[in-house]
Amino acid sequence: MDRVEQINGVDALVLADEGPAYGAELSAGDLVGAALSHGVDLVVIPAHRLTDDFYVLRTGVAGDILQKLVNYHLRLAVIGDISAHVAASTALRDLIRESNRGRNAWFLPDRESLAARLP
Repeated sequence: MDRVEQINGVDALVLADEGPAYGAELSAGDLVGAALSHGVDLVVIPAHRLTDDFYVLRTGVAGDILQKLVNYHLRLAVIGDISAHVAASTALRDLIRESNRGRNAWFLPDRESLAARLP
């Protein structure tokens, strides 16, 4: 079940490990709506809850989700192993490197890495 948690003092909507995939059954708007309805500014999503199309940048799914979140001043943390996707795409590797340097979207291996990034 999705739940709101405090991670280092930041209220975050932590999406359940099981559930529909964003990019297929659920849209960027659904993700924004869930965050806003819970009053958080950070969404934590397991990497496997994003469709494969999210990781293929030419589909536009990642761009749609990331842009929608930025428009609503929401941050995103994708948690989990995405090494197979990264190995298959230089563009994705570049996006992840740049995102991880910023403050809006992070691609991290685990919750401990997320906690280390938050104040």
